[in-house]
Amino acid sequence: MKETLFGKTLDELREVAATLGMPRHAAGQMAAWIYRRGVREIGAMTDISAVRREALAERFDVGLSAPLREAVSVDGTKKYLFSTAEGGRVESAMIPDRGRSSVEGEGSGEGSGERATLCVSSQAGCRMGCAFCATGRQGLAHNLTAGDILNQFASLPEREALTNIVYMGMGEPLDNPDAVMRSLEILTAEWGYGWSPTRVTLSTAGVIPAMERFLSDSRVHLAVSLHNPFADERAAIMPIERAYPIERVVEAIRRHDFSGQRRVSFEYIVMSGINDSSRHIAGLTKLLNGLSCRVNLIRFHKIPDSPYFSPPMEKMEWFRDALSRKGVRTTIRASRGEDIAAACGLLSTSQIEN
Repeated sequence: MKETLFGKTLDELREVAATLGMPRHAAGQMAAWIYRRGVREIGAMTDISAVRREALAERFDVGLSAPLREAVSVDGTKKYLFSTAEGGRVESAMIPDRGRSSVEGEGSGEGSGERATLCVSSQAGCRMGCAFCATGRQGLAHNLTAGDILNQFASLPEREALTNIVYMGMGEPLDNPDAVMRSLEILTAEWGYGWSPTRVTLSTAGVIPAMERFLSDSRVHLAVSLHNPFADERAAIMPIERAYPIERVVEAIRRHDFSGQRRVSFEYIVMSGINDSSRHIAGLTKLLNGLSCRVNLIRFHKIPDSPYFSPPMEKMEWFRDALSRKGVRTTIRASRGEDIAAACGLLSTSQIEN
């Protein structure tokens, strides 16, 4: 089976060139063809000699693959199912938005604009075991390669319309740090796709060692899956709390520089009767006191056989406004794609079960 070029960094492409006796600058040529021009065949790399292209094609493929399946929501959200190099199934969601993607609290004043966000997966399945997540029920099948991650972007039919990418799909990105960091390098490097880091966000449940590496080695935005400010209650729905308590996660974030355009936010799935009381508002206010951040409230997307429910919008707005009055900048993220089971893991779970 041939090795793929797609997903390799510039240094890795230099190793390929050296192995085949090609000049060092051939790595830059390959990167330009693969990432900027989007070729799918080595034969299309016309500024590399025919002899060298033939030698390259004997051992390598470009390695892009089209989606296996597509689901379209009435609100325009699209969910795609992709295969991975190891034969797994992962999904990504493309979310168009011609207005606000969130509902701000009091005094926000943030403008609106046309956006299209791609939510990409980093693992086939997940071993974090969060009680509210469909992906967690699959367990971890395998990590994605950098090529698997970026293929969700490069092979997307709407790729040219994208304004933002979020690593918030299946899996815990920082449980697969090497491939994720390589994919971020390719996505933001000038020799790669050249995206600004301010257009990319990585979400984590709080794997502290890998998070500190991510904060030091990239300028991409950070989002932390919080969901409960109290250790015992968070551990009941997020087992990672036992290894990396949320208080330590926040302490680690405070040690890093978030000046300039880089942002940190906290994701908070609101579950009726579980984490939506005045006590939780007080806990969040204490935990995040003095930290320049945003809290994104998310309505719980119902998954099969789940005991959790989303509160009514009136309760969501009360929770948002109460946090805002405490000085915590808070938004309600607009719920999208519920009619196509847009909660992470449902499409791939259905495919696996079938």
